[in-house]
Amino acid sequence: MSENILISYEPASGEELWRGAVSDVDAAVSAARRAWAPWAARALTDRIEILRAFANTVRRDADMFADLIAREAGKPLWEARNEVDAVVNKVDISVGAYAERTGKKKLDAGVGASAALRHKPHGVMAVLGPYNFPAHLPNGHIVPALIAGNAVLFKPSEKTPAVGEALVAAFHRAGVPEDVIQLVIGGPDEGKALVAHPGIDGVLFTGSAQAGIAINRKLAANPGKIVALEMGGNNPIVVTDTPKLADAAAIIVQSAFATAGQRCTAARRLIVKDSVYDPLMAELVPLARKLMVGDPLGEPQPFMGPVIDNETAERLMESFVALITAGGRALLNMRRAVPDLPFLSPGIIDVTDVPERPDIELFGPLLQVIRVPDLDAGITEANNTRFGLSASLIGGSPDDYGRFWANIRAGIINWNSPTNGASSKAPFGGIGLSGNHRPAAYYAADYCAYPVASTEMDQPRATINVGLRP
Repeated sequence: MSENILISYEPASGEELWRGAVSDVDAAVSAARRAWAPWAARALTDRIEILRAFANTVRRDADMFADLIAREAGKPLWEARNEVDAVVNKVDISVGAYAERTGKKKLDAGVGASAALRHKPHGVMAVLGPYNFPAHLPNGHIVPALIAGNAVLFKPSEKTPAVGEALVAAFHRAGVPEDVIQLVIGGPDEGKALVAHPGIDGVLFTGSAQAGIAINRKLAANPGKIVALEMGGNNPIVVTDTPKLADAAAIIVQSAFATAGQRCTAARRLIVKDSVYDPLMAELVPLARKLMVGDPLGEPQPFMGPVIDNETAERLMESFVALITAGGRALLNMRRAVPDLPFLSPGIIDVTDVPERPDIELFGPLLQVIRVPDLDAGITEANNTRFGLSASLIGGSPDDYGRFWANIRAGIINWNSPTNGASSKAPFGGIGLSGNHRPAAYYAADYCAYPVASTEMDQPRATINVGLRP
């Protein structure tokens, strides 16, 4: 990025895809502050109608959106199409969530009085989006925020601005006023300026723990701003006794390597009971070796495209080598087939004998395997992290799962199901370094509006019957 121009490149080819001018944050905030009150004053039914028109707009342009996501984020076209479907479906889900989570209530408050519960929008919300789901994840903040009556300033990742621009354009075509939803183009400096701006009433962030912690620290002295952080995880998938090892291997592959491992819910650590270790690896390693890595638009469609850029690929290769050097044993070597492009094959390393395993989010197709003697040891190992987003148990009995569920510290806990692919009809978030107890998805309505309690009478009626001089 030059001083005033941002350029986006296709990770699969290295070719320039998009370029645009860096935004003026002050001007964007000023315009949003003028626009949000009239938007909030509109009837809820009007806002919902416009957002349903947005869903129809995206549906009509689904092929364009999928192609753009595939090119800019590097994910296979089949997966990009799934992301577009999620953008469309988010509107109906958010409408239902808003009605359930922020509904109006009237209560009896005594003679001639009533108590009311209603919700108000915060005002101007900054949405900071990630590159791995450049449309779906920011859309999961934007739609609930607009339904509630907020204005939104959306800064997409500097690695996926073209998708961000297309998303905002779709809102405008559907009838959302241009100053109510604005695109803010830029890199970390523009993100920091948005977070710190006194005209912002809330920050909705999806991204790395490092950036999320910086946002939290910046706003710690300003409790008036709502902050929702979704920061990924060092997610465990624990395997105990099961006769279905081929199915277990497929669940592990989906958990660890979908989206080239670039999902916040991706399995980073595979924790395996000793008694099933050898037969499970005999299923898992050959299956992972078969995964096709290639051009997101190629035919036949690959399972994985590239990671987002060369810098990311280099860091992941360095992490793979560092784990081997520290005592890890490669079960499947991560390889980089094209030296100047970020295509990585899946990597699997047994790190049981690594004395100090790093508790970090290795955001790519790299899976660490840890052997344990029993399920209780597996639960202890699974909790050996500062993160707490997603965890899965494969195998075991209902009682085993009950013990797993009760003792695992995570916001998403699954049984015989991948760590990723969470439902938008449920809350989505974690604890520890994974979030700040502001889950998104179905619970996004909670941080897009605040509750207002009222006691109301049609006429003033009051007397003071004690403590008065005669």
